[in-house]
Amino acid sequence: MGNGLTWLPVIAASILLAGCSSTSKDGVSVVDRNHAGAAATTQRQPVTSGQYRVQRGDTLYSIAFRFGWDWKALAARNDIPAPYVIRPGQIIRFDGQPGQTRPTTVAAAPATTKPTTGNSATMRPPAQSQQPAVRPQPQAQQPVAAAPVSTASASSTRSAAGWVWPANGSLIGRFSSNGSLNKGIDIAGELGQPVLAASDGSVVYAGSGLRGYGELVIIKHSDTYVSAYGHNRRLLVREGQQVKVGQTIAEMGSTGTDRVKLHFEIRRQGKPVDPLQYLPRR
Repeated sequence: MGNGLTWLPVIAASILLAGCSSTSKDGVSVVDRNHAGAAATTQRQPVTSGQYRVQRGDTLYSIAFRFGWDWKALAARNDIPAPYVIRPGQIIRFDGQPGQTRPTTVAAAPATTKPTTGNSATMRPPAQSQQPAVRPQPQAQQPVAAAPVSTASASSTRSAAGWVWPANGSLIGRFSSNGSLNKGIDIAGELGQPVLAASDGSVVYAGSGLRGYGELVIIKHSDTYVSAYGHNRRLLVREGQQVKVGQTIAEMGSTGTDRVKLHFEIRRQGKPVDPLQYLPRR
């Protein structure tokens, strides 16, 4: 009897530890992009099988970014012509089969829904109709705070290719070419600090739909390059807006991560590249 009582605390502790382990495993937590848990969300190598059903708020560019594709190649694979309008319910395929064009039965968004631009997912008439897709005009969009060109020192020096640093601050994370590790760089800073466009371009995504990036801006600079700015506190630009190098596009924050920082990526034909090879030397 004495021996049995002696073992009771040990057994109870073991049960408690097992319960804690299960709670930690199944509990809700912020998924960091640098961990394997986010690998399926933002691929380094393009997904070449299966399909994706477009959700409200998606753009062709955000889908390409998420699954590791060059947006031009993904458009060609799915026979999506310029201006690359997609709609909720549309099927985007990653294999050799063309995308489906069945109309969705989702009702038109109410007036209070965030409007979209020509690059955003939008509704089209049924497939049998010959009418062109209706693209909302920029005037219908919800007003966004003005984004003046910043005079921060981060924009004072350009590289030979015309890139500038997207924010002031210490470099706390470097690009990694291994597997699902860091696909860009991380810059520490203060909450609300200006985040700058690293080069001229057009905003092709502004939102929080990509897991692990928080409030995210993606800018298309050319048919070859896009850049991404993650973990912002507030976005100051909208999809379809043209921006200039050094222009303030967001406020630095900690959405989707555990500290205030900017996560910055450059992708060449859909593949992540080391931003330090493009930015001016500090």
